[in-house]
This record gives sequence, structure tokens and C-alpha cells, in this order.
Amino acid sequence: MAHMPWMPSKPANFRELVKRLRLADKPGAEAQKLAWFDLDEVATAQLSRRIVKLRSEGCSLEPLSPFRLGVVGSSTLDLVADLLPAAGARHGVDLDVRLAPYDQVVQQVVDPQSQINAAKCDAVLLAIDHRWLKLDRPALKSDAAIRQIESTVQQLRDLSSVMRDRGTPLILPTLANPPGFLFGHIDRRIMGSPRSMIDEVNRQIVALTEEHGHYLFDVASLAERVGVVNWFSATNWNLYKLPFAVEFGPLYADAIGRITGAIRGKSRKCLVLDLDNTLWGGVVGDDGVENLKIGQGSPEGEAHLAVQQLARDLRDRGIILAVCSKNYDQTARRPFRELQDMLLKESDIAVFQANWIDKASNLEAIAKTLNIGIEALVLLDDNPAERAQTRAALPMVAVPELPADVSLFAEYLHSAGLFEAVNFSEEDLNRAGSYAAEAQRAEVMARVRDLGDYLRALEMNLTSTSFDSLGRQRIAQLINKSNQFNLTTRRYTEAEVTMLAEDRTVRTFQFRLADRFGDFGMIGVVICREAKHFDQPAWDIDTWLMSCRVLGRKVEEAMLREVVGCARKAGVDFLLGLYVPTAKNGMVAEHFSRLGFTHVSDQLADTGTKWALDLNNYVPPELPMNISGPGCAS
Repeated sequence: MAHMPWMPSKPANFRELVKRLRLADKPGAEAQKLAWFDLDEVATAQLSRRIVKLRSEGCSLEPLSPFRLGVVGSSTLDLVADLLPAAGARHGVDLDVRLAPYDQVVQQVVDPQSQINAAKCDAVLLAIDHRWLKLDRPALKSDAAIRQIESTVQQLRDLSSVMRDRGTPLILPTLANPPGFLFGHIDRRIMGSPRSMIDEVNRQIVALTEEHGHYLFDVASLAERVGVVNWFSATNWNLYKLPFAVEFGPLYADAIGRITGAIRGKSRKCLVLDLDNTLWGGVVGDDGVENLKIGQGSPEGEAHLAVQQLARDLRDRGIILAVCSKNYDQTARRPFRELQDMLLKESDIAVFQANWIDKASNLEAIAKTLNIGIEALVLLDDNPAERAQTRAALPMVAVPELPADVSLFAEYLHSAGLFEAVNFSEEDLNRAGSYAAEAQRAEVMARVRDLGDYLRALEMNLTSTSFDSLGRQRIAQLINKSNQFNLTTRRYTEAEVTMLAEDRTVRTFQFRLADRFGDFGMIGVVICREAKHFDQPAWDIDTWLMSCRVLGRKVEEAMLREVVGCARKAGVDFLLGLYVPTAKNGMVAEHFSRLGFTHVSDQLADTGTKWALDLNNYVPPELPMNISGPGCAS
């Protein structure tokens, strides 16, 4: 597993394709396409250097999202830094890497004028290991282990607190446990053995990331996956102070790419499943339902069962499931309806596309039905020809390679990390089930006379509150994932969300929506800053975003009514709105106009349009929902 076999082998002319990136209409999209190959450290570095050069020449790298990453560490990290831009492109981000000098961890974090702090990074990777934290030696004397662990954790806490207070999140690694044993198999029982101390420090690192709003990088699991004997290279350490064997550089960089992509909301949302020889063994149309291989007692059947189990587990954590199969619809549904051994049920599938249309068209239809971008899809298909055709037609869809051995299908999908998460909320847990509720809403829409009747029949309740610790993760998630209904597309980390909530010059709103069919969870965020308009008190709308799932329900009007009510109580006369156009948010170009704002100016700060609403002339509209919650708390 030193390489990444879930990605296809790179083409023979890879180097030439990298050179041609400058000539591409969309070099960012082409760079992401080239990154989706199994690249060794040489090829990864080639692509990284080209991305860096394109950025330095002022080329647009859309659709890659800019991300400035600081890298601070206790070892030689030049190799990692050289690989990160390509790994970032693979996962949808343009990683601008700022590498600190060797072994300057404390200085770079603490000094506000340091290279890393001056760079205003979006996040900083704290690439440290057990050696730097002095956990490579035993502490066996009375209370020595406790003192060592407390000292280590306090050191990490101090560094974490400094960066949290600056509003810059850390990417904190767990510590890989070296392969040596001091006592043998009782090492973990002996207080003061390196293994025992590293285990305890890792537990506290996990807790620290949660407490301070930082991001977790599970290096320990990465090392375990490839084998810690392979991960740690005494030769590489003694000669070059490399923290791990050089061949694992692309794998390490890919993990960072996954995390930064998830921070920017680039993780995939929907797993699209082929059926024949993917979810079961055999071809249902030829072999018949009774002859399919699925279930216990058959090695092949159990392997397909593992794929279904993984799909269900992903659904349980909020990933949408869809089916895309070349088949007759009724034939394709029969195993779900007739086979008791099937773990996946028809009700688990949000969109079921079984027909003889090409898969690319069906994938586009699935994305449209779910109202998500085509780039949010992952296709799992056993057929190499179908995988290749889909990649050629829709390179933005992730299509992992699969081996001939079906027993490895689930492992390959796991290892690809396409559904990477940096947080997990109640909304994530309920997301997949919300699509069933949407079908019930569609039935109501079919029965009522007009839109007004439909909205009233939903019995909606909108809750408005200011930012709080319970909603912090979801707020940051929405801010970083929302692209379409997002007026300014400003991004804030969890740490920055906390700072906004504590800033008395900022007014924050989080909105939740529920109806009689289900709870959408948090669906909107508004951030307002104190300002002036014609020397009169105003609020400047820094951020206004919404989930596209609630469009057409007059939620925008309800959100504005709450913001206006709070602004009036604060003695504010005007709301100021800014629309900054992007490639994806054209749907909100007339947002402020529809809400009654007056157009103030174009080309503000070289881009965007500015709008104003005179609160003295604002008349609250009648709304088909109940609004509740202490939304005016500062």
C-alpha cells in the first residue's frame, strides 16, 4: 500500500501532459484530472511544480479552491512540501504551501511576525512526532510517566491555544507508535513505556482538536495501514531527518490533500453503485435472482456483502446512495425486493437509475435529481471499460479503480478517502434520510392547488439563534461548503467562527428549519458587522448563505425579517449587502433586489455590487411558517 492502487496508472506521456497544462483552457481542472492517477514521488513533484508555476504566472486554477497551508515541523519536510500541491489538486484545492525553517516549531507558532504567522495561512500543519515530544525514551521511575505526559500535553495545549487565539486552525497529527518493544506484549500495560505514553498523548490530542476547533490528522492510523516497520526508516532519519520512509511521501501528502479538501467542502457527498458483479455476484438479467452470489457461506457472496455493508455504513453517516446500472428497471430492483440476504434495501437508495442510457448521462441525472454538483459523485463499478468511459466523459466524477478480486472492493473504497470529514454533526447523520422525506413533500405538492397552499401544508418552523458552541462545527461546515447560495463566499474556520461569536461588534445568526416530514437542521448563516451608511448606524452583511435544499420556501424572506428585527432593536437604520459573483453563485445575483434592497454601486473593490435596505421603510411580509428562537442575542 505504499502506492495508491485505487487510482489508475498514469499514462505513458504523463510528463508531456504536465508540460501542456499552461495551454489548457482550464488548467486547474486539467491539473485535478492529472492528479487522479497513482503517482510516485517523482511524478507527484513534477505536477506540483507545474501547479506552483502556473499560480506564480497568474493563471486561474478554478475550480480548485485556494488554500494557504503553513507547514511547521521538527524534521525535514521539503519532500512533503514538494508533493502537496498535486495532492491538493486531487482533492479540489489549490495548496499554496508555506514551509517554515527546519525544527523551528515553537518560534514559528509563538512569534506573531514569524514566516508562518505573517503568511496569514488558512491552516497550519504541525508536523511533529514522538521524538520531538521526547516520548521516544521510557519514564519508568515513580510518577515520571505522569509528569512526562502532562508536560507533553501542556506543550501541545500552549501551541494550540496561541494559534486558536489568532484564528488560525492547526492540523494536529496523532503520533505513530514505533515498532520496537521494551517489555514485549505488555508494553501498553506498563506506565512509562514509550508505547503506553504515546497512546495516552494521542487520546489527548484528539480531545484537544475538538476543544480548540482544530483539525485531526491521524498519522498513527496511516502508519499502521502500511505497517510501522515500513513507515519508520532508521536510515532516512539518520541521514536526512525524514520523519518516515521516502516512498510514503505521496500517501502522506494525499492525506493532507483530503483534509484540506474537506475543510473547503470538497469531499464527495454521494456514492453511486453499479449492481451486477458489484453489489452481488452475477448478472441478474442473465442468471436470474435465485442464482446471484450474495450472503454468507460463499466467499464471493460474502465479499459483495462487505461492499453493501460499507455502503450502508456510509449512508448511516450521511452519504447519499444512488444506483446506476445498465439494466431494465424492474429487473434491477428484484434482488432488493426478493433476496433476504441483501443488506441494502431499496429504501436506502435515494435515486435509482436502471436503464440502457450511457452512464455519464445517468450520473448527470442523479446529480440533478439530488440538486448536488456532479463533482460530488463517486462511482463504484466493477467494469474497467465503464470506469474508463466515465472518467473520459465526466472527469470531475471520482471513479476509484477496483481490482479483479472482489474481496478488496470495500478496502479500496475505504482507502481512497473520498468521503473525508473534518467534523460530524446531527445534520450529517440525518442527511440521507432527508431525501425520503423530500419524496413525501413531493406527494403533498402534487395534491395541493398552488405554492402557497403547499408551503402552508408543510407546517414549517424556522428557528433563529446566534452562533453557539453546539452549532460551531456545522456553521463552519456550511460556510466552507456552500457555493451556490452564498453572497460573498467568504470562508471561516471553526476557530474564526468562535471568535466571531465572541466579537461584540459582530452579530451572528444561525437558522434551522423543520417541517412535519422532517428536520433539515441548520440551513442558513448570516454574519453582520457594525458599519455606517451616510453617517447613520448600519449593519454590513459580511456573509449570507443558505442550503439549496430549502429554496422556494420563502426562507430568505424569513431570515431577513429576523435580521431586520434584531437590527432595529440595536438602533440600526440600514442593512448593507454585497454580492460578489463567482463561477457557482449566479443564482443569487438578484437576491438583494428581490428582497427590496436598493442598488448602491457596481464594481466595489474591483468586483461585486453593493446594496442597501432602509429599515425605516421595511414592511415585514406574511410568511407560511412559524419563526422562533432568541435570534437577537449578540
